[in-house]
Amino acid sequence: MTAHSQEHTSHTKLIWKVFGILSFVTIIEVVLGIIKPDSLHLTTFLGTSPLNIIFLVLTIVKAYYITWYFMHMVEEKKSLRRSVVWTSVFLILYLATLLLIEGSYLNDVLAPLVKWNY
Repeated sequence: MTAHSQEHTSHTKLIWKVFGILSFVTIIEVVLGIIKPDSLHLTTFLGTSPLNIIFLVLTIVKAYYITWYFMHMVEEKKSLRRSVVWTSVFLILYLATLLLIEGSYLNDVLAPLVKWNY
């Protein structure tokens, strides 16, 4: 075997490993979205349901793997990797926080006026 074919084999294994991890995380998200356990869906933690927090964390995990392996960040310099990954994680968490705060505010303000269907 040549060095090129050995390298290709290792990348193929890595792609299948990342595919398996992403598939597993997606299956967990789908199952939790279908089942919606009452203990996770109807309770409140940090202003939202624990189910929303789980979905947010799983989405960040999937975004990390996609960026790290499929956008080849693993092969870049450390400073570039940090600037891309840390900025993305910060912006995702910031957006999620703002959406949860605004959504909670709208629910509090409109709750007396609208009958929410749960």
